[in-house]
Amino acid sequence: MKELWSKRWKKLLIWVCGYLSIVAYAIVGGYTIVKCDDRELKETSKRAFVVVLIFTALEALSLLFSAINSVGGGMSGFLSVYHLIVVIGKIVVFACFAILSFFEGKDESEAEKRSEKAPPTEKTAGGASAEEGGAQAELNDAPEQTE
Repeated sequence: MKELWSKRWKKLLIWVCGYLSIVAYAIVGGYTIVKCDDRELKETSKRAFVVVLIFTALEALSLLFSAINSVGGGMSGFLSVYHLIVVIGKIVVFACFAILSFFEGKDESEAEKRSEKAPPTEKTAGGASAEEGGAQAELNDAPEQTE
């Protein structure tokens, strides 16, 4: 049975959920880390978890600076620049990781198509294909070289 989502799209979904919301990532990434058997999806989910934590910490600092500014710190110029840098950085980092994970490796559907197109090889009595058997026979017939 063919899966509805390929591994590429699952990786992309993990990164998109990490960008959109920490709650969405907690559901998708947490499920992937706990329940998924695929090593690549677990690695992608763990990598996204680290990036989500970094940007959560940066946004927490933004809230702290905002609280200081509301008390009368006079940091509105710094706060607006800091927030702009964090938002642009988040967009760039998540987009780069999503694109890299989407195009990383080969998709299962492509591998299945290639395996279907490959002609089956004939097996010899020993279990090796005809090509392997011929090469093995040539090696066995070759004279031994002694020093």
